[in-house]
Amino acid sequence: MQLPKSVQDNLYFLLAETQSQVNNLQVLLETASATVGQRISDRQGYTYNLKMRVHDGCIDALRYGKKGDLNIFSLRAAEAIASDLERITDICHDCVKMMANLSSNDALKKRESAALLSEIDRGITMIEEAIDQDDTKLVLKIGDIERKLDRVYETMFKSHVKEMRKAKRPEDTMTSLFIAQRIEEMGDVLLSISESIMSAKLGQPMHIDRFRSLKSALSDLGLIDAEVETIAETKSGSAIAGISAADDEQDGYIAIFKDGKKHKLKEERESVESWHEIFPGLAPQILSYNKQGKNASLLIEHLPGQTFEQVLIEGNQDSLDKAIKKLAKTLKAVWGETRNKKKVAAEHMGQLQKRLKNVIEVHPEFNRDDQRMGTLKIPSLDHLIEQAAEVEKRLEAPFSVYIHGDFNLDNIIFDEDNKKIRFIDLHRSCYQDYTQDISVFMVSNYRLQVLDTQTRKRIKQSALSLYTFAKDYADKNKDTTFELRLALGLARSFITSTRFILDKQLANDMFLRAVYILERISKCKAKKDKDFRLPVEELFS
Repeated sequence: MQLPKSVQDNLYFLLAETQSQVNNLQVLLETASATVGQRISDRQGYTYNLKMRVHDGCIDALRYGKKGDLNIFSLRAAEAIASDLERITDICHDCVKMMANLSSNDALKKRESAALLSEIDRGITMIEEAIDQDDTKLVLKIGDIERKLDRVYETMFKSHVKEMRKAKRPEDTMTSLFIAQRIEEMGDVLLSISESIMSAKLGQPMHIDRFRSLKSALSDLGLIDAEVETIAETKSGSAIAGISAADDEQDGYIAIFKDGKKHKLKEERESVESWHEIFPGLAPQILSYNKQGKNASLLIEHLPGQTFEQVLIEGNQDSLDKAIKKLAKTLKAVWGETRNKKKVAAEHMGQLQKRLKNVIEVHPEFNRDDQRMGTLKIPSLDHLIEQAAEVEKRLEAPFSVYIHGDFNLDNIIFDEDNKKIRFIDLHRSCYQDYTQDISVFMVSNYRLQVLDTQTRKRIKQSALSLYTFAKDYADKNKDTTFELRLALGLARSFITSTRFILDKQLANDMFLRAVYILERISKCKAKKDKDFRLPVEELFS
């Protein structure tokens, strides 16, 4: 880690002070010495001052230092480590207070709490060396202490619970367990410190489990030295990084590394495999899949080209025309290949109701009650959704096709050189009503936060072009309720998308469009389902 001398010195002073307090706590647990307990309590203000010196030093370095001499990730790590070390000393103080509640120290003498502190002491000893040296193995050893403490504490918990049933003073046993739990928490802090050091060394945020998964991925690629660049983080918590060979003179990634919750990545792997069986060549290849506890990682083929969003915003008109044409042609081929006679219901309103709470948390003004203006009744949003849901109950798509399931612009790749459309982020793929994908695509165009007139025209063209294609497909395949089902999907997507938008003007524009659509749907009679139409061009202006 590259740190200014003042920051590094104060961080090392804080390390020494933290280790001293951990050692004193170990003595206290073994001897119950009131003098040692007082010594720990008296040092609380000193650790706070040292932490603040580190924080202030980092701020001064950013404010007055030369750009070429600064390492932002090291400064960020130093701040985090200082806060974590103070947290360890706070736990020491909490343990001193809990010791005062014990009737005697006998309950603690038989415990392994002091032994746990030996592991904490060992971890703190390694921190300074890990900061000085570029040794990831040492960083991993610090993180591994957390796992060891978890295992020991689990055994202690069971023995304490068993003893509590027959103890004469169960409050002593309980206090002893609380102290052990607080010491176990120090292991979590050491894990956090190890991740801060790792992040500083790699120049990007890095969890220990992610680092292990990444090492496995690089091994699968046969790379000893590689460059890893964070590309994005998904809303579901997955992190996405591009991997390139360190000695490769050509630009571009060799593969994409994705890690996150195991069930999410398992779904994506299975969906990609389904795409390869159903429609080969559209989804990327899975190069490897690794599990790490509750998390997992995927190594995925890097697809050449641009996302549809990049084509819209950065490309020229010719590229956009080609992309739209190729997308329509690809969808037609997929739908034709996968269409079956099984009727399906997309349940757009059900999807909306599941996500409505998250929308209201961001935009509470949308949660209006029923209102009246003279003789005019203005229904609440909940009322409108309920009415639309009643209409949707009588609707089914006359056939199902295999859909993407999350058909946003950034999940569609256009390779102009090879004239190909490819799909990514496929964990929601399934056989469903194609209005699901079309409505998501159209609204993902509208919600782009771009203001210049020419780009807005291109955005409108993109949304309306796919609508026209889908409407033509519906007509040719005798799908008579396509427009009404699409309207339900558009209303859902206009509202649910606002939970990602903090621009009040744009969010309100989308909300009002959804309300207008829902009002139109609520007035639709069963006999008129086939005649339902929306002014789509005006809605996307």
